[in-house]
Amino acid sequence: MRSSFSIERSEPVAKYRQIYERLAERMKTGEYAAESKLPSETELMHEYDASRGTVRKALDLLQEHGYVRKHHGKGVFVLRRDQIEFQFNGIVSFSEVYASLLGRSIQTSVASFEDIEAPTWLVDRMDLTPGTRMYRIERVRNFDGEDVILDVNYFVKDLVPGLTKEIAERSIYEYIEQELGLQISYAKRKIAAEDVTELDRLRLDLHDYEYVIVITNDTFLYEGRQFEYTESRHRLDKFQFSDVARR
Repeated sequence: MRSSFSIERSEPVAKYRQIYERLAERMKTGEYAAESKLPSETELMHEYDASRGTVRKALDLLQEHGYVRKHHGKGVFVLRRDQIEFQFNGIVSFSEVYASLLGRSIQTSVASFEDIEAPTWLVDRMDLTPGTRMYRIERVRNFDGEDVILDVNYFVKDLVPGLTKEIAERSIYEYIEQELGLQISYAKRKIAAEDVTELDRLRLDLHDYEYVIVITNDTFLYEGRQFEYTESRHRLDKFQFSDVARR
């Protein structure tokens, strides 16, 4: 059966990307259900009037973003998305992750927004001048009615001027890139399991969990200046993290 979506050749978007977006949308709406098998490469070539290489690039992108899994000799299957999957090999904002989870109820609330003097431990970690002003933000991510992620963000005020609680409720990275015109370059990242803290208990619906997954990010602008330190604290049962390894 041919898709109801058409590929607009006039769009300034690579064709494999358009196919990726169309297939992803069909998964989000449930047309392609979890654990179902996608049409074969040949069928997709006919459906989207595309070459095999173009279709494969679209399928590769779907796999990298956690939509599908390829099984050699069997085909490509739609993955369940009842967990929030974060790509460990890229810098992605929560709003970008949310865009891949249409149909799920996800909300962000700002529990705390402060203008503070950089604490000593962060002055040392980020190589800051003592007395540097920072924004300290606590954001809670609610997934299907439960508070399951706590992000504790520190932003250098001089590098990210004009930050507000309203911006933090939407997308800080979008503000940095689109409003301030800054280019985010890379992040140093670590993942660990840690004991639950009192702040975790205050902000999250932890049930009986005694541990959280903590991802720390030291994030840098294109010219090499560190503008952010973040701890993202996740309830154990709701999340998975993925990477793509190549030899």
